[in-house]
Amino acid sequence: MQSVLANAASLSGGSSQTARFMLSAKRGAAAAAVAGVTSSSSTMPPGFSARVGRLDTFRLPERITGSAADRSLARAMIEAWRRDGIFQVSMSAAQQRVHGGALAASRRFFRQTDGAAKRTCVDERSYAGYVASGEEITDGVADYSEIFTVTKDLAADDARVAAGWPCHGPCPWPSEDMRRGMTAYMEDLGRSGEKLLGMLELGLQVPQGSLRRYTEDGWHHMRVLRFPHRDRTNGKGKKGRGIGSHTDYGLLVMAAQDDVGGLFVRPPMQGEHHANWEKSAAGLREDESGWVYVPPIPGVFTVFPADESKTGDMMQYMTGSYLKSTPHKVGLNTSERFAFAYFHEPSFTSVVKPLPGYESKAASASEGIHYGTHFTNMCLRNYPDRVTTKKLLREGRCKMLGLP
Repeated sequence: MQSVLANAASLSGGSSQTARFMLSAKRGAAAAAVAGVTSSSSTMPPGFSARVGRLDTFRLPERITGSAADRSLARAMIEAWRRDGIFQVSMSAAQQRVHGGALAASRRFFRQTDGAAKRTCVDERSYAGYVASGEEITDGVADYSEIFTVTKDLAADDARVAAGWPCHGPCPWPSEDMRRGMTAYMEDLGRSGEKLLGMLELGLQVPQGSLRRYTEDGWHHMRVLRFPHRDRTNGKGKKGRGIGSHTDYGLLVMAAQDDVGGLFVRPPMQGEHHANWEKSAAGLREDESGWVYVPPIPGVFTVFPADESKTGDMMQYMTGSYLKSTPHKVGLNTSERFAFAYFHEPSFTSVVKPLPGYESKAASASEGIHYGTHFTNMCLRNYPDRVTTKKLLREGRCKMLGLP
């Protein structure tokens, strides 16, 4: 994997040949700048063996015009995804301030000494709120991640909430400080998510709006994560394992981490196949070789097909596996670690179908995939003992989505 900083703003107005030249010219300088950070595996969690990744890093344009520079950048993003399964996006100074505010709010929340106060941040109608370490399950094993999930914050008098739609309800914020910080961060990531989809449309050579038409009133949500010190867990899970191997269920995932490492990804490999809408990818090749460690780099977020910004399972389906979901996992380190995973998603009622030109390559579910059903299934599987799951099943509201 190579490091490359592609500043699309500086390339605007040039020919595609010029854009490609300037993109390549920045490759060496960026590699030198990042090499000091990525050449060492010193931040890798103990007990793990993996190649240290050097990821392509891109700068999103202020505005997508469809110029030669935009098209060149879009193709580079697609190539990085198909080769590495992940790339990085550099944040502006303003974006870094917003991220820093959210990170500070996250640390204040998770470091509360009163665990009982955190456990009250749960809503029985939505899957928003607090998830205790050991509550989330991946491939039958408890994960050590401690989470605050932010979903679409809907008031009790919202028509969808009043009608009992699965997963719909208010976000049980612990404080105004947390609400402000996370809302501002998600709004910023949402703007980047729309730009990324626009660039993907260019790179995949599909009509503009082919992806973004699904994200109007999108079911965007975020997981605010804390991972404990590897030797200070509650013993419910597997030694050193923060989150087990999995792919994500949505369209785009954008992730950011602090300076404590823990993220591993599995790049696309010939002969390996997974389709999470057909069969769960949880635990996929978790203990096999071939994983790549993603070291923490200041001022960037990651994007990849399916989970943290990754393209998700929906993207794999829509492109007939041209862009595959990226399996990833998290290891526990010798310090607590804080991270974010933002999901830029279709609307809950969307029926996602293959993109134009990719229909013949798509999976057998040619009638499409109902996003809300897919999301609800993932929640039922990951949180079998949560009050939201028990209420949903007890009241039989899964039938609203055609679930058994």
